[in-house]
Amino acid sequence: MFIDRVVVQVEAGTGGSGASSFRREKFVPMGGPDGGDGGRGGDVIVRADRNLATLLDYTYRDAWRAERGEHGSGSNKTGRSGADVIMPVPPGTVIRDATTNEFLGELVEDGQQITIARGGRGGRGNAKFATATHQAPREWEPGEEGEARSIEFELKLIADVGLVGQPNAGKSTLLSVISAARPKIADYPFTTLAPNLGVVQMTGQRTFVVADIPGIIEGAAEGKGLGLQFLRHIERTRVLAFMIPIDAMDWQAEYDQLRREVSTYSAELAAKPHCVVFTKLDLLGEDYKPPIEAPGSFGSFAISAAAREGLEELLSGWWGQLQGMRKEQERRATTTLELP
Repeated sequence: MFIDRVVVQVEAGTGGSGASSFRREKFVPMGGPDGGDGGRGGDVIVRADRNLATLLDYTYRDAWRAERGEHGSGSNKTGRSGADVIMPVPPGTVIRDATTNEFLGELVEDGQQITIARGGRGGRGNAKFATATHQAPREWEPGEEGEARSIEFELKLIADVGLVGQPNAGKSTLLSVISAARPKIADYPFTTLAPNLGVVQMTGQRTFVVADIPGIIEGAAEGKGLGLQFLRHIERTRVLAFMIPIDAMDWQAEYDQLRREVSTYSAELAAKPHCVVFTKLDLLGEDYKPPIEAPGSFGSFAISAAAREGLEELLSGWWGQLQGMRKEQERRATTTLELP
């Protein structure tokens, strides 16, 4: 089951209370205050874990609480701090406050982490209240309560290439052929109900990740069909591949409609590099690339995933585009470092 959005309740640990204590030693007639401070409450931390692919675990456990700090004691002993709670999530998770919708952060790299609820400070013991004029204080402080809040996790897949097309455009078939992924394939619309990721392995240790996004119909940006539920999954893809079946009624109209839905959803997404991929070429029985106007496209490809035709040219085109983007990114980073 693919779970990409959950709401959980988190509560950081309460700090321990300070102690009120006085030193008792043999042959010392008047011992001073020696009450220690309370320990700090544990934090709630969210950490990216590359071994996870969905947020499924959080449907079984939706409340997370960190350990509270221990109380202080005599002999100026500070209480032990509470243990933190680590919440593992897949890379690509966006974190928001579910009540205020405040953006708290996003985790992209494995091991990256964010503290979403901080533990309470431990209270001071009576030793901290001693002064020259108040040498036997009995005051002490209770520990502060830890933060408690409702948190929303939203998973956005991270992939190099995102396959975008209408239902039954051949996206799942292509992914199953070029990678080890095994998405559901059938001859009816909306076969793919959840995004699928596949790793493409080319010669020379060249690899990249492809995401198969469920079919996008007209009005998807307004929520029709699977709509916004899955359009957000292509936000983090680096390259878009618009899939158009060779048996479509109007190739140009289908391409324009897909571009329009993506642009309506996000102008930033529409600005990503893209190409056009004509699928099901085996239906024609001949090598043919339909004419189409695709301004800004870095290429037009015609393939038959079932017959394994045109795949080498397509994968080489994707790899060349991705490599060009990586080199440009490295060049910009180097230029930035060299600036005085």
